[in-house]
Amino acid sequence: MRRPRRSGYHHLMMKLGCAAASLLLAACVTSHVLVGKARAPILPDQVQLFLEPPKIPYEEIAVLSTSSKHSFTFSAQGKSDVVIKRLKEEAATLGANGILLQEITEEPMGSLGTGVGTELSGARGTLDLGIGGSALMLQKFGRGIAVYFEPSERRN
Repeated sequence: MRRPRRSGYHHLMMKLGCAAASLLLAACVTSHVLVGKARAPILPDQVQLFLEPPKIPYEEIAVLSTSSKHSFTFSAQGKSDVVIKRLKEEAATLGANGILLQEITEEPMGSLGTGVGTELSGARGTLDLGIGGSALMLQKFGRGIAVYFEPSERRN
């Protein structure tokens, strides 16, 4: 029996559905809670990271949260870099030109294990051999406060 041929419209809708699912999946990684007034968006590379409050006047815009989930990085530093990049991108969409970093933590996401074994039989008996391994998969979480300071102020 022959399957009916799908129309171009069907293929377009499938592609749009996949794109929407990808965006929703990516959107779930970073969030914010507004505590001030958002401004016009800026570029993420214009966002400065602060480890302690700057000595210049600033205004708090939002509390940001993100994780390294759905990133294809395996090292701890790579995951931290993803968290900082995502915090800067979210702050930039709110027009914040600074982030007061509150924390970056590491939590288990799951584990992955495998094993293999064999049995050898002979005239003198049997020999059983096996080997296994497992790895704990970790992801990083980050929180910060998106802030705005006047660009003419000297940055510390």
